[in-house]
Amino acid sequence: MQPVRFSGQFADWRRVSRRLLASGAAPASLTWQVDGDGEDLFADAPMAADEAAANTPVRVPRDLPALLEQAARFRAEDRWALLYRILWRVCGGDRTAMLAGDPDGGELHRRIKAVRREAHHLHAFLRFRERDAALGAPQFVAWHDTAHDVLDLGAEHFAKRMGRHTWLVATPEGVARFDGQRLHYQRPCPADIRAFAEGLRDDGEALWQAYYTSTFNPARLNPKVMLNHMPARFWKHLPEGPLIPDLMSRARAGQQRLAQTAAVGEQPGRQVLIARERAQPQRQLPSSLDTCRNCDIWRDATQAVPGQGPAQASIMLVGEQPGDHEDLAGRPFIGPAGEVLARALAAAGLSRDALYLTNAVKHFKWEPRGGPTGRSATRKHATPKPAEIRACHGWLDKEVREVNPRVIVALGRTALASLLEVHDPQRLRLADFTGRPFRHLGRWILVGPHPAAILRAQDGGAALYDTLVQALAEAARLQQETEDSAAALDG
Repeated sequence: MQPVRFSGQFADWRRVSRRLLASGAAPASLTWQVDGDGEDLFADAPMAADEAAANTPVRVPRDLPALLEQAARFRAEDRWALLYRILWRVCGGDRTAMLAGDPDGGELHRRIKAVRREAHHLHAFLRFRERDAALGAPQFVAWHDTAHDVLDLGAEHFAKRMGRHTWLVATPEGVARFDGQRLHYQRPCPADIRAFAEGLRDDGEALWQAYYTSTFNPARLNPKVMLNHMPARFWKHLPEGPLIPDLMSRARAGQQRLAQTAAVGEQPGRQVLIARERAQPQRQLPSSLDTCRNCDIWRDATQAVPGQGPAQASIMLVGEQPGDHEDLAGRPFIGPAGEVLARALAAAGLSRDALYLTNAVKHFKWEPRGGPTGRSATRKHATPKPAEIRACHGWLDKEVREVNPRVIVALGRTALASLLEVHDPQRLRLADFTGRPFRHLGRWILVGPHPAAILRAQDGGAALYDTLVQALAEAARLQQETEDSAAALDG
């Protein structure tokens, strides 16, 4: 394989590709390597070594260069290899490589569509924060996470919209500055600028949050459509972002149903013959956890594993489901994952005896691994399906209402999905919630990795373990802060 090193700029890729085409280099014989990570993204690209070959004209359809340039913004390890493969085929007379029905052409158009959508996300979900005019330029600052290289597209958009105002947009890709007349770019984004842009707040955010809350209509909430149009990965950088999970949860918890019932009852000439709270009766739980048959997990489990801890614990930890050891003993977090949790609790200054520990799913779901099928085989953890998580939600909801903790730590995506009543856990990204406590139905919710994920991590799980300790320590701080506030009110 022949390594091809270039600056990572599209203009430079074009020059290098001309040289390669002139030399007859086939796509399968090349490996593309970017060596310009420290260079200015928008500076003039260096010429290829063979300047004459690099400037050799290449006859291609008029639309192809623009298509390749758009697809080059898509972040993927094979982005340059795909572009050269398509260029090679087209130059060889195979123009089907440009068409959506071709495997390469289809991938090309898929990436172009993703880039355009990411540019739209940048326009729609970037939020400028205004700085005090006495501080000088820039007057407006914003931070935005981009999945693809669309910073310059967004910068040109805002340069037209913001008039002569000075502003700065920082992304992982780089920084765009507008001085009132010209755009300036810098790559990569310096750490101090990133910290400055991410941490900036302005006085108008509280007013905007109040407005957003007042206009949020739970009766019209469609979570699937909302997440499709405003992915959760953007919430953490929006002023209204911390409010959204709680607003969605309250809507699912009954405000949507009550609002619709009230609207029907207020119509002239109509009458609702049953009370609001009974307009949509909830399914009754079985008389005991051991008799629960709401899903089929119980068939292969030894027993149901209830939560454990003080009846009025201030902090509740919620995991996914019992493991092999827990299933046999009937107590949560006593296996290898429990040992990791115990170390993390000690590091965070918390005592297990003061916490209420439970799981979103109460029976152990497993599949055999090695040996004959059945109890004699090693039992491997299997992730509960969304329907199984929903079937068990009533038990978790009952525990939360009875214990009434001030702080809940969701260990993993399944626990978070159950607490927020999100039907499909795959729609949640833990990174969007980790390190960002939020209020949910009157209590604090924090998110951390499940101890089992730390055990499974190929790199040893040190980073995940630190994240777990930080979440537990923050839970302790919020619990103390909440109790101090309550004591002050009582005093």
